[in-house]
Amino acid sequence: MAKEESPTKSPAKAELVKLGQQVVTDIDKGRNPKIELSVRGLSNVQFDTKSKTLILGEKTAQRFFFNVAHSKKFLQTIEVAAICKSLLDVAKHASLRDVFYMAKRTIPGTKVNLVDDQKESDKAIEDLELITNFPREQLHVNANKMGSVAGKVIIEDSGDTIDWSKLGSGGWSIPSNVEDITFKKVNAEYVIYMEKAAVWERLHEDRFWEKHNCIIMSSQGQTTRGIRRLLQRLSKEHKLPIFVLADGDVWGWYIYSVIKYGSITLAHMAEEMAIPTVKFLGVTCDDIVNYDLKKHFIKLTEQDLSRMKQMQQYEWFAKNKDWQRQFKMMKEFGAKVEIQALSARGITFISDKYLPEKIKKKEWLD
Repeated sequence: MAKEESPTKSPAKAELVKLGQQVVTDIDKGRNPKIELSVRGLSNVQFDTKSKTLILGEKTAQRFFFNVAHSKKFLQTIEVAAICKSLLDVAKHASLRDVFYMAKRTIPGTKVNLVDDQKESDKAIEDLELITNFPREQLHVNANKMGSVAGKVIIEDSGDTIDWSKLGSGGWSIPSNVEDITFKKVNAEYVIYMEKAAVWERLHEDRFWEKHNCIIMSSQGQTTRGIRRLLQRLSKEHKLPIFVLADGDVWGWYIYSVIKYGSITLAHMAEEMAIPTVKFLGVTCDDIVNYDLKKHFIKLTEQDLSRMKQMQQYEWFAKNKDWQRQFKMMKEFGAKVEIQALSARGITFISDKYLPEKIKKKEWLD
């Protein structure tokens, strides 16, 4: 198992110390203390056609302490940097919520809180990822566990040997940080990731992973960074195909897009998370026709239509005829379907027929 680095030798800690020293140097030389970091946002995100992932551009911005528009964010970033350094000093981890409460207090001599909302401390952590070039997990800040996995896999985690095939009905709970996990044995032909925990529970109860020699993984809606990184490790280190199973709507398709190409907000981490080889297994508009799901239609909302128009224009979708056909079909339907609509064909229909047939016939989208 990969050993956690000594707090005194942590490269992430060295970058935090470097940030502090730069601020001190500015003060000593009578300069306005500043922080320089890459611009986050659509204006500085590009689609790299070679790697087929989203990447951050070269635009940078400076944040000055003696600037009314910058000062609060400047202080938030420095404070959260100090919190992260203290965590690394004692080799302890904190949750995003912990960091918020550790930073939340009134600035001495004022009635102004350093942070009023967790979004502010979360943004400061994202700033530090850009400044230090280390993900938050290596700054010892973790998110909540929000995923499950099962399959014929044995791992070692924090000195414990864990068999993903022998963890009862709940499976293994995927942590925020999966970097130090060692794969001891991986016996699988592919991985199916699904957005809905209820679908994972169906497949797990049906022992789909055992019957079809695969790994099944889920979240509870949003795909966490730990899940995306675990999927990428299984793809890169063990050459396993990754399939995404989601609702037949633009939101399910967007989940696939984020896993495959990366996200705009985390473009700076695409190298550690994006999986350009991932395939979309379903639900597709063709499935709606082939499996007679029109009776389970849910009318598209204005928000759905607006999101669809936006996604159609993404470079990676705009040049893909198969995906443009899907967008066109859904717009013609004027409706979407949830993956659970397949249960109308029988409670085990998804395990016994839908997934095995689609995988055998290679009916997926790239």
